[in-house]
Amino acid sequence: MVDFTLTEQQENIREMAHDFAEKKIRPVAWDYDKDGTWPREIIDKAWELGLMNSRFPERYGGVGASNLDGCLIGEELAWGCAGIATTLGANELAATPVLLGGSDQIKRTYLGRLTEAPRLASFCLTEPGAGSDVSSMRTTAVKRGDKYVINGSKCFITNGGYADWYTVYAKTDMDAGHRGISAFVVPKDNTVSVDKHEDKMGLRASNTATISFNDTEVPAANLLGEENHGFKLAMMTLDRTRPGVASLAIGIARAAFEFATEYSKQRVQFGVPIAMHQAIQFMIADMATKVEAGRLLTWKSAAQLDAGERNTLVSSHAKRFAADSAMEVTTDAVQVYGGYGFIKDYPVEKLMRDAKIMQLYEGTSQIQRSVIAKEVLLGRNVDEPAPEQTPEETEVAKQQSETAAAVA
Repeated sequence: MVDFTLTEQQENIREMAHDFAEKKIRPVAWDYDKDGTWPREIIDKAWELGLMNSRFPERYGGVGASNLDGCLIGEELAWGCAGIATTLGANELAATPVLLGGSDQIKRTYLGRLTEAPRLASFCLTEPGAGSDVSSMRTTAVKRGDKYVINGSKCFITNGGYADWYTVYAKTDMDAGHRGISAFVVPKDNTVSVDKHEDKMGLRASNTATISFNDTEVPAANLLGEENHGFKLAMMTLDRTRPGVASLAIGIARAAFEFATEYSKQRVQFGVPIAMHQAIQFMIADMATKVEAGRLLTWKSAAQLDAGERNTLVSSHAKRFAADSAMEVTTDAVQVYGGYGFIKDYPVEKLMRDAKIMQLYEGTSQIQRSVIAKEVLLGRNVDEPAPEQTPEETEVAKQQSETAAAVA
């Protein structure tokens, strides 16, 4: 029998995250959104409570939380403010390639920087001409002796302007497409420049920047995994981090659903609360279903990771459904509020703006559909490691791989 009951420890984690979101994030979220200011005090407090870097192994200074634990935290923080939740969670994205491909010394050094102080790291994959088409990236890493020299520019980088170090994807073979990409840990120094801070529609409390690397040298030991295997490392990373993004989308949707439900009980039209009108009831019902279904997909994708199972298909299901549902739920929440929903004095317009990015970063909803179609059409058993591909599968995978990457 399948049991969706959380353990006492998980309930405590969820309660702690919710309490933090309710008391520290919600009261200031709309101010941070309006001004687009940096939530330094919230970052420091979240780090102190262990709400950042929670999934890092204990030997590297983390608390060893499970992927499901991380999703519980993510939903609650995003319920408070998705922009701040993104800021607090981005270290996990930057660190995952290090955990997957770094040496023990690299892990101790760079993960240790994040756990010994409230520092930040960034994941650098996307470029102005290479979003979903990651094989078109132009950033290069040239090996010179015992070092690599990196040149290029990355855009849409979360926490980029405040990062202590970066996980950078670069071409080590310009003629090999996605098979010529490698990944590196790059500490910030005077050759790394922050060229632009983006003025965004949503997630305005999250810093998003363009970062350039100008003859930036890193030791060869900072290569993550094998040379020219960075694309595989990126895909493995995104399988592991998409449940977390899905949890943020659920947090946004849940917040919008709760605001709309409460408002529908208070707003009177035609002599009764609008919650008495069937048209509104059906919208509220659909919101509730989307939140519940999205959460279950998200939990399943995280649970598969925790069980050591391959979760490519379910993580794409979860991310796609949760992101699209967040957009639908927040749009309907604005509709429930009517004209007031379009006014910044009311909370749901912010949630609608925040929801949109969930359909775009860490793989657009269209890219998720591409991944899902590939998995379904190849008939792969997602609970087992991927088998060696037949020539026919290899050709399909080659076509899909050119686009099955993500913005982050």
